[in-house]
Amino acid sequence: MERDGSEQPPDRAPQIETDDHTALVSKPRSKGGNGDLASAGFNIINSIIGSGIIGLPYSMKEAGFPLGVLLLFGVAYITDYSIILLIKGGNLSSTNTYQELVKKTYGFLGYLILSTLQFLYPFIAMISYNIITGDTLTKVFLRIPGVGSENVLTDRRFIILFTTVIFTLPLSLYRDIAKLGKVSLVSLLLTIVILVIVMVRTVTLDPQIPKSENAWVFAKSNALQAIGVMSFGDIFENYCRDDNLATFGRFCYGVTVILTFPLECFVTREVIANVFFHGNLSTAFHIVVTVFIIAVATGVSLVYDCLGIVLELNGVLSATPLVFIIPTACYLRLSEERWNHSDNLISCLILAVGVLVMTVGFVLTILHPQECSHGKEMFYCFASNVSFHNGTLPP
Repeated sequence: MERDGSEQPPDRAPQIETDDHTALVSKPRSKGGNGDLASAGFNIINSIIGSGIIGLPYSMKEAGFPLGVLLLFGVAYITDYSIILLIKGGNLSSTNTYQELVKKTYGFLGYLILSTLQFLYPFIAMISYNIITGDTLTKVFLRIPGVGSENVLTDRRFIILFTTVIFTLPLSLYRDIAKLGKVSLVSLLLTIVILVIVMVRTVTLDPQIPKSENAWVFAKSNALQAIGVMSFGDIFENYCRDDNLATFGRFCYGVTVILTFPLECFVTREVIANVFFHGNLSTAFHIVVTVFIIAVATGVSLVYDCLGIVLELNGVLSATPLVFIIPTACYLRLSEERWNHSDNLISCLILAVGVLVMTVGFVLTILHPQECSHGKEMFYCFASNVSFHNGTLPP
């Protein structure tokens, strides 16, 4: 939840939205105050769903499918309840932004902690988006006749730099997020195409790919990590490189990630503007801050190509406090109800769960980090095995 530099009526409740990683982070609003409603809707839906829906299979795999489904509903409920608590906290403290609520409740230190978390979560998402873009589009270009492994189009660093300069940087330089409405609409349409492709491949490949061991086990040891993550994981790593339908899906996925990137950049820039520039950036500083943020994110993504452990740490150390801990801690401190009131009891429960997820998830991530199998071809894609990419057995 962010201020946009304009004056807000004092009696308004906190303006809060959830992002595509189920964390309560700030989403900047239209600077002009009269942005098109449809554009705002597309941006909100894209930020909530975006490319994150493609990563849900990973969190389900980590938690165990039955438990993963239950956790997904649980996290959704807690997120919704946290928003309600923030609104109630805003009314109790006479504040209308997430930052102001935390600042009034826990002082400047609390405000800095919140701002740091709000910055880190989307910033690391930007890094991961760049990595996904580089990994995904290089596989797409490899399928073009005449493009070999030595071609510049198959160099992930070139692809990241190219897409940054040509697409993500120009889109991120907009000052009014409402202008990204059409971009978000395209991203949502491509997400639907991706889901259709995944469902088609589920039907065509299911009879031929060996079943995973313990696929339907109720719960696994990494369930707490799944709560923190519930977002990233590239499902297209499961498909063969010569699968033409999956290649088209990879292309759609890469474009979707590119078009979602600016929304995360808007958030990081808004946090910096609020902390260091009182919510207002001149045109010159707007450009400088945007270029700096994207340059750092791009630099990291060029150096590292496997951020699995970083993403898990980001989930348990950034997302969990934002959605589980901070909203409940603020409400409990401001609440005027008796200790056994339902809101207080539920808040205590969510707070305890948040601390547990953050602590145990951190330990598990350090002790059992996810394998970096980035770019690894699945065993059933080799010539010695059955050819699955067309959904048929070899003659």
